[in-house]
Amino acid sequence: MRDLIVTLIIFGSVPFILRSPTIGILTWSCLAYLNPHRACWGFARDMPFAYVVALSLLVSLLISKEDKRIPWTRETVLLAIFTLWMLITTVFALNQEDAWLQWSKVWKIQLVTFLTMMVMKDLRQLHLLIATIAISLGFWGVKGGIFTILTGGGYHVQGPDGTFIGGNNEIGLALNMTIPLIRYLQMHSKQVWLKNGCLAAVGLCVVSVLGTQSRGALLGLMVMGTFLIAKGRKRFLYMFSAVVGGAILYQFMPESWHERMGSIKSYEKDNSAMGRINAWWFAVNLAKDRLLGGGFETFSRDLFMLYAPNPDDFHDAHSVYFEILGEQGFIGLAIFLTLAFFTWRSAARTAKEADLHSELKQLADLLRMIQVSLVGYAVSGLFLGLAYFDLYYALIATVIMSGYVVRQYTTENQIKYSTPVQITSDTPKIRSFVRKTIRPQ
Repeated sequence: MRDLIVTLIIFGSVPFILRSPTIGILTWSCLAYLNPHRACWGFARDMPFAYVVALSLLVSLLISKEDKRIPWTRETVLLAIFTLWMLITTVFALNQEDAWLQWSKVWKIQLVTFLTMMVMKDLRQLHLLIATIAISLGFWGVKGGIFTILTGGGYHVQGPDGTFIGGNNEIGLALNMTIPLIRYLQMHSKQVWLKNGCLAAVGLCVVSVLGTQSRGALLGLMVMGTFLIAKGRKRFLYMFSAVVGGAILYQFMPESWHERMGSIKSYEKDNSAMGRINAWWFAVNLAKDRLLGGGFETFSRDLFMLYAPNPDDFHDAHSVYFEILGEQGFIGLAIFLTLAFFTWRSAARTAKEADLHSELKQLADLLRMIQVSLVGYAVSGLFLGLAYFDLYYALIATVIMSGYVVRQYTTENQIKYSTPVQITSDTPKIRSFVRKTIRPQ
């Protein structure tokens, strides 16, 4: 029954996608982050829903008469360069077969990122996009939080299997990025029940992050939570709630959780932590030897024999930055970090500009919560590998389009208030007086 319902909903959305590219972007986002088909156990589990939605979206864009121009900002250009660079490194990848399989996933993510910038061009559309993402990932956070409470925190929270966020580390990073987005929805929900529901979802997502028993996710949560309080309203109230809630959760979690989290202080005695450091040195050595890096899926046992300090201690990258370094080289890492820096600066600048207009206050709040989300990604990403995660690039696109919205709003208002007034008076003195009075100087 579940398979049938999911299938009917996805195929039933096709006519609406053909009528509106916006619905296509929202449907794709729901598939990418909620992954409803991965909750099925029959024929729908491996159905190519993404291809159906993507094809419908492309057709919709072709027949749509809406403006489809992409705002070519410095972030847009860098993102295009980064995509091209990843293609080049794939051509010369050391692990050709697996590299091309990964490229087939990455280029689709980048394509949808650019399509998002072609379609989502006003505040309402951006709000719907963030709401779709927050609700989709928030579902797994709420589910994981309830699971952690019912089991006493004795088991690892996992994401939907077979996806980018299937592991406990990955879902922990994703939820750190989602919590600020849910907070944004709570700030701009008018109904009391919806505000309270968003607050409850934030709390359960926090519990879920703890339930992943991921040390990287815990560090990301702590830093992200600090920025969330600093960027939000009612700072003292939420700081007090965070301290009290943190103390309660700390006492609630089982001894196994405390032992695992406590190993952060004695990382040199932890095999997993030392294995990660070995993998990071592998990435450094490989990038030094090859200008283009190793290409996608370069963290393999065979290559560890050549570049790792300890060839027998094989580990995945477990870091966004070392994953990029090993696979895309120093040039790829430089592009990646520059894109992150520019996105942060643009979000800060655009938020300040939006604050100047009462109609765009909501956009300013959104950008500040995106900054908090980016902090969660940056810190958690130090120890967790999700360099090509859809959500990160969707947030970059949202920042770019937020700048577009502010520029359009400013331009329209300048035109509105600078349009010369038609004067019909026959008296030159009156005409001169009226012009000087109502025309902006």
